[in-house]
Amino acid sequence: MSKEQTISSKSKLSSLSRLKETKVLTFCGMMGALAVVLGYVATIKIGQYIRIGFSGLPNQVVDYLFGPWIGAIFGGAMDVIKWFASGDGNFFPGFTITAMLGAIIYGFFLYKKPVKVLNVVLSQLVVKIVCNIILNTLWLNMLYGQAVAAILPGRLLSNAIMLPIDSFIMYVMLNIVNKVIRPYFD
Repeated sequence: MSKEQTISSKSKLSSLSRLKETKVLTFCGMMGALAVVLGYVATIKIGQYIRIGFSGLPNQVVDYLFGPWIGAIFGGAMDVIKWFASGDGNFFPGFTITAMLGAIIYGFFLYKKPVKVLNVVLSQLVVKIVCNIILNTLWLNMLYGQAVAAILPGRLLSNAIMLPIDSFIMYVMLNIVNKVIRPYFD
């Protein structure tokens, strides 16, 4: 491991100390409230197994600003909070693990890095493959007993359609966050 990689991994882990800052906690609270609202007004359900929504955008802002570990804590907490708020279905910890892993992936691709199209697209692609297609399909299979072959085509199609859309939205959003919000936290 090179010296730069060691420093980079230490700075990602040391970002956890930022949880002591009132402004970081307050901002995370505001992003959490926004995520809950977006979950109600900006989510489209297609059948039982496909959801297209934008309630993950506040999570991505937190991952970008504060790194993978604060992002993972935030993502896990928001998964549980959104489940309580929606009262939709049974709680399943697999989805919480997926939310936390997604935050870690976004954080590793985006934290303390310039907002570049390649980083945004790669982070979206990895999250869509690992979290959305592999893990969430597994969780749905475990929960509802549906054959993976039955639910996978729709999940592949929805993620393929949403990849460029989510990447574009995330790129624009993170550029705005970088100019408007990030200076308050540097």
